Amino acid sequence: MTLSHVRIIGSGLIGTSIGLALRAKGVEVSMADISPEAEKLAQDLMGPLPVASDCDVIVIASPISTISSVIKSELGSSLKPRFIDISSVKVNPQLQVLSTGVEKSDFLPSHPMAGREVGGAESARADLFQARPWIIDSREVSPELLQIGIELIEICGATVIDMPVDEHDKAVALISHLPQIMSSALASTLEGAPAQWLDLAGGGLRDTTRIAASSPTLWREIIAANSQALVPLLSRVIENLQDLASSLNSQSAIEEFIQSGNRGRSMIPGKHGGVARNYTYLPVVIEDKPGQLAALFDECAAAQVNVEDLAIEHSPEQFTGLITLALSQSDATKLYQHLIAAGWSAHSPR
Repeated sequence: MTLSHVRIIGSGLIGTSIGLALRAKGVEVSMADISPEAEKLAQDLMGPLPVASDCDVIVIASPISTISSVIKSELGSSLKPRFIDISSVKVNPQLQVLSTGVEKSDFLPSHPMAGREVGGAESARADLFQARPWIIDSREVSPELLQIGIELIEICGATVIDMPVDEHDKAVALISHLPQIMSSALASTLEGAPAQWLDLAGGGLRDTTRIAASSPTLWREIIAANSQALVPLLSRVIENLQDLASSLNSQSAIEEFIQSGNRGRSMIPGKHGGVARNYTYLPVVIEDKPGQLAALFDECAAAQVNVEDLAIEHSPEQFTGLITLALSQSDATKLYQHLIAAGWSAHSPR
């Protein structure tokens, strides 16, 4: 089946981003929202409303608490409506669906693992889901709806992950909902701090509190809906912090606390879901003049190496800049030798 028209209920960040991704591939999109202003903005981004009123599928991108009411209001919109929800919690919506009268086979639970700390249609991006996991639970779903769901996900550029809803909720509690709580908890301790202290804040504080800027209205629903999975995780965090608080005079206990974090951090996969990698870093000093960075990447291409990441350091009025390239150990050695032979100011990989 090829999608022709998708109706999206909810004109926030995720719903509008799905719409933009679909429109980029020629799929007609009609947006709806409880807020006329949000709906108009999202629809304007999509272009004119489709001529045909019937649709292939209805994507529910509204808050978790509205899923059952949305389904009930949409049941008469077509001969046999089919639904995909994209909420951050899956068990709770499943229970809501049971009360609507819709067939389980006509409801595909799903969750795109993507987002931003800013919301609304104005923050939407067509590439928001590129190379991101998109979880579905295909059990009890009709083959037709499953095909529609997979096609929609692939159009958005995401990767389909099939996972039961109860396992999903436990997984996202650990990798998504708990980080939000921890970031908000840390940021909340800044309230009342002297302004001159906060003026000293560097990357560490900014990085760890970035998602603390998320929407309270959105997260109050998500956290409450997944409380059962979050309670044991929070208990473990509290226990770890209490153990640390009682051992702050013990350097060995502090070291083990930090090492435990090192071990946990190393378990997070690398890019594209691959095994986490320890990169080798190659410093290269370049002149502060146009075309130097492009020329450096031409050398990378000539050496046939893959640059995984880079950092740029350059002070005002400085005539040189430092480019630090992240590569595999073998690629770093290969590129270092290539750059030295080509006359670049490359320094030993580390």
